[in-house]
Amino acid sequence: MSSALDELFATIAARKGSDPTQSYTAKLLAAGVETCAKKFGEEATEAVIAAIQKDKGELAKESADVLYHLLVLWAASGITPDDVYAVLKAREGQSGLEEKASRPKG
Repeated sequence: MSSALDELFATIAARKGSDPTQSYTAKLLAAGVETCAKKFGEEATEAVIAAIQKDKGELAKESADVLYHLLVLWAASGITPDDVYAVLKAREGQSGLEEKASRPKG
């Protein structure tokens, strides 16, 4: 059974190569990874602001925007939710502190 994120990603991936004048998603994807990354960062910042302001309704809306733009960034970058799920699966049972300590320094 696929999750809402998997379904959204499938919709986003299906828009790749579509007419950018007819689809916001196609427009973002056509603009490239840098534009998609910038838009994701903008949405993440808006979510941070909503959280700091303790505005739960706005945080929920901005969180939806963050998830959408993250999936667009994945599609633009050539990765899928399954790629990310594999990383998460590999980290199961490992403490966050332990995982961070195992990363290469630099």
